Amino acid sequence: MTDHGPQPVERELPTEEARDLISLVRELIEREIKPRAAEEEAAGRFPRELFTLLSESGLLGLVHPEEFGGGDQPYEVYLQVLEEFAAARLTVGLGVSVHTLACHALAGYGSKEQQAEHLPAMLGGGLLGAYCLSEPSSGSDAAGLTTRATRDGDTWTLEGTKAWITHGGIADFYTVLARTGPERTRGISAFLVPADAPGLSAAAPEHKMGLAGSPTAQIHLDGVRVPDARRIGEEGQGFAIALSALDAGRLGIAACAVGVAQAALDEALAYTAQRRQFGRPIADFQGLRFMLADMATQIEAGRALYLTAARLRDAGRQFSKQAAMAKLFCTDAAMRITTDAVQLLGGYGYTVDFPVERYMREAKVLQIVEGTNQIQRVVIARALAGPEAG
Repeated sequence: MTDHGPQPVERELPTEEARDLISLVRELIEREIKPRAAEEEAAGRFPRELFTLLSESGLLGLVHPEEFGGGDQPYEVYLQVLEEFAAARLTVGLGVSVHTLACHALAGYGSKEQQAEHLPAMLGGGLLGAYCLSEPSSGSDAAGLTTRATRDGDTWTLEGTKAWITHGGIADFYTVLARTGPERTRGISAFLVPADAPGLSAAAPEHKMGLAGSPTAQIHLDGVRVPDARRIGEEGQGFAIALSALDAGRLGIAACAVGVAQAALDEALAYTAQRRQFGRPIADFQGLRFMLADMATQIEAGRALYLTAARLRDAGRQFSKQAAMAKLFCTDAAMRITTDAVQLLGGYGYTVDFPVERYMREAKVLQIVEGTNQIQRVVIARALAGPEAG
């Protein structure tokens, strides 16, 4: 057998600037992320210093306007950067995706005055964001949220609890969706809440199956007072803002899933090329070669799917169905591919000495966040066949 092994992903990028960006990201990953990823993840350590570096390097605002410190990059490029980060360490890839999600409301729906006041610090000032939509009793049914914002003159008072908040307890700002009226979908508004607001607190982080380095916690809002100047968009527009954010966020999760799957394939390729049984590398055995071929094919298909959706978004066209398809396919594929990687490494794959067991545990959460894959099928089916009767 020819001595083959993992190779850098050959990326389709629209500009020379984008190619330089990917090269910069890869250098940063090799220097700052990979050497400590396994150790920090095992210790449950969030790399806050790294996120400060990413912010200062312009890598937390890639898709946002240049006038406010963003990179003005198309989603087609941003998602491939996200994939690179997730392949190195999912805590980083997911963290960048969540921060971008937290900035989405202000960047897309805030007034020029709000954007000028807050976006520069959010995009390049070292701040870290979190996105607060889900609640203990309101996950898939986002319109059923009960966190309430009550207006008194130019001030709103927020009461309620948000659940499953990535960066909960360590974020500098929270984009919070709260009920401001009785209508299910038209009675929700969005607010930009600073982490040091009196009455805002975080519960102890959840103990999770994977992603130990990425804190997930409930956020309690006990009489948190927010000026109307921090309400984003029109009153009652919050649900539409949330749906728009989720469409974009699902593409982020799809890219992260492809990154984790690519990392698992690379590890499997390296191992099967050097592991010898019966006098030859195990990658010479047809059964294992076919597994590798299937893994690679699923990765390429997933990457093509999320890039197609990204290009639709960049062109200003509808992409909700394609985003749901990308999230569904890529995360299901990542679960299969990481499981197969563990199998290919045999007993070693089941030990913490090799990263594939971590990849398998991390892949599972990607089938759940930003809308479970069952919800993605609901979204796709509605786009194909219309709303359900009744």
